[in-house]
Amino acid sequence: MSQDTRATRAAAPDRLEVVTTPDAAPSGAVGTIDAPRRGRWVDRWNPEDHVQWEGGGRAVARRNLWWSIAAEFLGFTVWQLWSIATPVLIAAGYPITVSQALWLVSIPVLVGATMRFPYSFAVARFGGRNWTIVSALLLVIPCLGLAHVATNPGTPFWLMLTIAATAGFGGGNFASSMSNISFFFPEKEKGAALGLNAAGGNIGVAVIQFVTPFLVVAGVAASTARPAYILIPLVLLAALGAWRYMDNLSQAKADGEAWKLAARNRHTWLVSLFYIGTFGSFIGYAAAFPLLLKNQFPEVNLGIAFLGALIGSLARPWGGKLADRVGGARVSIAAFAVLALGAVGAVMALQVQSLPLFFGAFMVLFVASGIGNGSTYRMIPAIFRGRTSTDDVDGMVRAKRTASACIGISAGIGAYGGFLVNRGFATSTAQFGSLQPALWSFVAFYVLCIAVTGAVYARKGALGLSERI
Repeated sequence: MSQDTRATRAAAPDRLEVVTTPDAAPSGAVGTIDAPRRGRWVDRWNPEDHVQWEGGGRAVARRNLWWSIAAEFLGFTVWQLWSIATPVLIAAGYPITVSQALWLVSIPVLVGATMRFPYSFAVARFGGRNWTIVSALLLVIPCLGLAHVATNPGTPFWLMLTIAATAGFGGGNFASSMSNISFFFPEKEKGAALGLNAAGGNIGVAVIQFVTPFLVVAGVAASTARPAYILIPLVLLAALGAWRYMDNLSQAKADGEAWKLAARNRHTWLVSLFYIGTFGSFIGYAAAFPLLLKNQFPEVNLGIAFLGALIGSLARPWGGKLADRVGGARVSIAAFAVLALGAVGAVMALQVQSLPLFFGAFMVLFVASGIGNGSTYRMIPAIFRGRTSTDDVDGMVRAKRTASACIGISAGIGAYGGFLVNRGFATSTAQFGSLQPALWSFVAFYVLCIAVTGAVYARKGALGLSERI
């Protein structure tokens, strides 16, 4: 900060004070306005204020970002615990049918998608730092639950399913984390910050699927508890870090009006449709892939299953970068086309029972879903600018607020796609004894997304914009 503005912490670690000299500029100070409230509340925060941002605001924002990433990473890790634990328990002799197994990997996705909506508003209600602490501590419940199942082979299926459902707490973390971080950064740096936050969470899926097979002793069900026991101290560390280093922003208010505007706008639901096809595909395939791999090719080493979630996570930022260069609609169309080709490749692999082709087809699916995640989000700001003139300041502000609300809605709706993917596999297996009908239905859905994207957003002058959507 400037020499006239000095930010200091009080002796109590949960308070943040700002001391200013009489001639200090109020806008340049970061912290509380009068007496500090308990809970590290920051009342004076404006990331668009260059003096404040360069004088200490950037450091505060980055500190909150890194701890947010840590908590969200663990959230995704816990969210997908059962995706890798289920095939391991089956291999250890648990009497779990294919239908039951697909329920165990899909119920956390369903709960996680549902939790995204209340989690989105929790930041405004309780504070970003406070809710990060609470949401992190909630992750202890599914960890202890899995440990119980792993050490009690006689656990009834209904209890297994209930415990698996609690893993959905981790799925809600994405919404609150993204909502919180969006308030900390100026517009010019918000995209990069949110991209890091999202990628950091997604990689958690790959990590748990990579680590678990190495921690589990073949045929010993109790060893499945090891990943859960390792996660518990990490979760506690993340909660402690959030308590010690994160901040609550008084400016982080729920924009109910913008959510109403977005909910009444047809483009919100079209974007949600696309996000079902992109993020829904990513999280659905990530949840099911280890189980599908083991069921179709029993001899396979589950240690390779993590690669799908990893490359899907790494592809996401590239989708945004490509969209910046050639337009989000074009990249999304290409992503859906590749998704369709990947699903066809998986069908062909099942027909000839080829492990390399099956694995390669799913890698294509993961890459395309990751790129589509990035490009779909890139479309949203341009869509909601619509025909608003750049001279219409109020209109541009309203468009930005509505676009932000659209992101929140589509993030929740899109996650339901992961549940639909898993239920599609379950229904296809139960009724036809094969995954092929489900994969063909996914192909049809991707073709629908291509048609809608092309007709509404990729055509010349779409929504009256001269720029590419």
